[in-house]
Amino acid sequence: MEYQDVFVLFWDHVKESINEGRFAKLTMAKTIGKPNLKNIFVRPIYSKDDFKVLVKLRYASKETEDEEKVLSLEDAFEFLKSHLKTSFSTVLLFTTTKDVTFKINKKGAGRITENLPTFRDVTQAKTDS
Repeated sequence: MEYQDVFVLFWDHVKESINEGRFAKLTMAKTIGKPNLKNIFVRPIYSKDDFKVLVKLRYASKETEDEEKVLSLEDAFEFLKSHLKTSFSTVLLFTTTKDVTFKINKKGAGRITENLPTFRDVTQAKTDS
């Protein structure tokens, strides 16, 4: 199955974990090539009326400052999708009940695997605002 279709299925796991209050963190890892962008981390920001995420871009070089942006879930999906197969081949979803891993192989096929949870609790992102 093409990785784009599998990523949509993976994102259903993300939305489900958010709706159930189990979303702890999401990490884009396994860089392709030697990019300056080392990781992308996504943490939840729960509020009464809305759900947003804090997206943090971590860079390899010390000269490049890490970036943070607060995005809606839909905007985060589009942003992360744009980094698939160009910068990263793996996305890890950490929830309080299971870890879900999305991987793209060399042929461009996507795969989802589940493992025991790494996190027991949800930690909200700290924002400057």
